[in-house]
Amino acid sequence: MSEHHRSTPTRWQDLAPGDRVFVTGYREVTPYVERVRALGLVPGTEVEIRRRAPLGNPIEIRFRGYSLAMRPIEANDVLISTSGE
Repeated sequence: MSEHHRSTPTRWQDLAPGDRVFVTGYREVTPYVERVRALGLVPGTEVEIRRRAPLGNPIEIRFRGYSLAMRPIEANDVLISTSGE
């Protein structure tokens, strides 16, 4: 028997360092989204939240061996959930 886990959409601003999420898609395809897709930030990719600046801008994420700093306005174009399914 396999257990099905529901994907729970979440927001970047609700995450803390150490949290892990999965990319599920994009709000809209912008030049920034095209760039992060080229880096491998595609649906199904697991992302770890590494650090947040004191005022929450930017956040540092880690995926596929890369570290990337993202401003919240850019991060919001990348949709995420707590489950990779």
